Amino acid sequence: MSAVKEDMNKTLLERGAKHVSATNARAFDIVASHGKGSYLWDVNGTRYLDFTSGIAVNNVGHCHPDVVAAISEQAKKLIHVAMVASNEPLIRLAEKLAELAPGNLDTVFLNNSGGEAIDAAIKMARFVSKRSNIIAFTGAFHGRTLLGTALTAAKSHYRDGFEPLPAGIHHISYPYCYRCPVGQKAGSCKLECFDLVEKAFKHFVKPESVAAIILEPQMGEGGYVPLASGYSGKDGYMQRLRELCDKHGILLIVDEVQTGFGRTGEWFAVNHWNVVPDIMVVAKGIASGMPMAGVISRAELMKKWLPGKHGSTYGGNPVACSAALASINVIEKENLLQNARTLGAYLTERVKSMAQKYKFIGDVRGFGLMLGIEFVDAAGMPDGERLSRLVDECEKRRLLLLDCGPSDHVVRFLPPLNVSKEELDEGLSIFEEALSVL
Repeated sequence: MSAVKEDMNKTLLERGAKHVSATNARAFDIVASHGKGSYLWDVNGTRYLDFTSGIAVNNVGHCHPDVVAAISEQAKKLIHVAMVASNEPLIRLAEKLAELAPGNLDTVFLNNSGGEAIDAAIKMARFVSKRSNIIAFTGAFHGRTLLGTALTAAKSHYRDGFEPLPAGIHHISYPYCYRCPVGQKAGSCKLECFDLVEKAFKHFVKPESVAAIILEPQMGEGGYVPLASGYSGKDGYMQRLRELCDKHGILLIVDEVQTGFGRTGEWFAVNHWNVVPDIMVVAKGIASGMPMAGVISRAELMKKWLPGKHGSTYGGNPVACSAALASINVIEKENLLQNARTLGAYLTERVKSMAQKYKFIGDVRGFGLMLGIEFVDAAGMPDGERLSRLVDECEKRRLLLLDCGPSDHVVRFLPPLNVSKEELDEGLSIFEEALSVL
């Protein structure tokens, strides 16, 4: 009789439980072995179709050969110099980001993670404006540092137990069309939700005391909600926000941590509105999994952020910069912005057709290959329990998807930008099969 094959996932997870902190929780009880393109293998050899992309990090798929080669070649020459000296990949990446960023955003500060970059952006905004208050939005997720946590209002879980949090943060309702904060009907409103900004100025924070307004152009952890465009694409919320900031001398910060580098079919999601922020925060998809993030602004502002007022030991790491340059090159060379637009439209159409059959799908939304699907109960309320079963059923069928939203009731489709139509169809077939058994 042959011996039962050892479950290496279970064995390794049991070992990890003894020494790896449980606070950095994982979505699945999987120990990954290797990945290629849209697929991920565990240590048992089981293959999964990975539509999480490392939470919007692996925009060019797992282990793209161009990125692997760039990392390898740079690691042979120089791995780390910190703030002792500059390095060529850092300078080349800064030049490339200045080329890609909207408008006159041409100066770059690099560090290691989205939360760290958010902190840097807020510090910069306060320092250069000589003001202290910040306006953020309910539903926002801006990281897990103490300042990032103070800005975050995606769900109370992220804040619970960490008070008192940094002061000077004020939240207003995000323009969430499916669940309008002012009770208007989506598609026929006149952006009455924008009045909440002016009400904030009247009731609890003077505009001349506000350093910055920070928002995600499409909410991430808060539920994959795109910013309201209003009844006219030319007079949307983002455009009005830009005008308001200009009027009061407030800096507009756009958090592109999850939306950047082609995820929405544009280099940056803010491009959908043709609006140039004062400060843009980037991370995740920039470097295919190497620790990399940054703040991009215009030279005029960056020069006011004096030398030594902020820093990062690992910021501008040459290996991470090389990975970022290679990742950007792949997006350009393989025309992945267009692929995200084309397959994103196809994905949206397919899921909307499923929504006609499955009435617990309340809303389908997003740009490019960043799609959110909101699950609701018979009364139209968030249904996180049903969505949890959906994610489990998909995992059983070897498709990995993640949830989000304040009630964990929104499933997100995040395939790599170089996903093929055949792979997308494979994932959609699994998804619909899972829907059918809920």
